[in-house]
Amino acid sequence: MLSFSPVGPVMADNFVVDKVYHPYVLPFEREFEWRLTSRQNDEGNLLMQRISAGHALSERTILELYVVGSRDENDDFSVASYELELRTMLTEQGQYWADWGVLFELEKQNDRNDWEIKSGILTEKEFGRFSLTTNVTLVYEWGETIKNEIEGEFKMKYRYRWIPEVQPAIEFYAAEDFIGVGPAFMGIRRFDGQKQLKWELGFIAGLNGDNKDHTLRMVLEYEF
Repeated sequence: MLSFSPVGPVMADNFVVDKVYHPYVLPFEREFEWRLTSRQNDEGNLLMQRISAGHALSERTILELYVVGSRDENDDFSVASYELELRTMLTEQGQYWADWGVLFELEKQNDRNDWEIKSGILTEKEFGRFSLTTNVTLVYEWGETIKNEIEGEFKMKYRYRWIPEVQPAIEFYAAEDFIGVGPAFMGIRRFDGQKQLKWELGFIAGLNGDNKDHTLRMVLEYEF
């Protein structure tokens, strides 16, 4: 049976394993997204869910609002934080040697005056039927219960575009006090117009020397 142990505020250090962002935005898209992240390590099990709604501000920029829930010591879910995210596609797909985008994110804890701001560069490069996606991010945290600090994060996905619905990949994550790698799968089902449903599933093993440190992540995203 999974147990829960509090390990401090649920900020960047605890959940670096998350979605690897692609640098693409559909023209004037809208989207709904659900994410689940479950990390089991020597300190217990941390479970987090995100629900978001997004609306494109232009052909290249989308703004999303996230409500983040986490499980407490009583196995009850409650709102842990709110996030506002802005993504911009800088280049057209295939225009240069790689496709580029940027990410900005602001997070506020629900019950504490703790904040986090994040900015990152998103890239994707295709090699035949393979794609290499990278996210390089700087994170600044401050507030009443955490110390002010700047951290770096690196995420990478090497994906084989077998068929649109099933695309296997290897993912790599690195941040302060954490390095992880593992298999992942993603797929996309397209409908009329620009309606499409995306799914992702990954299992990341931590390489930090702990006896047990692995993370399961899932994503469902509907764009229209």
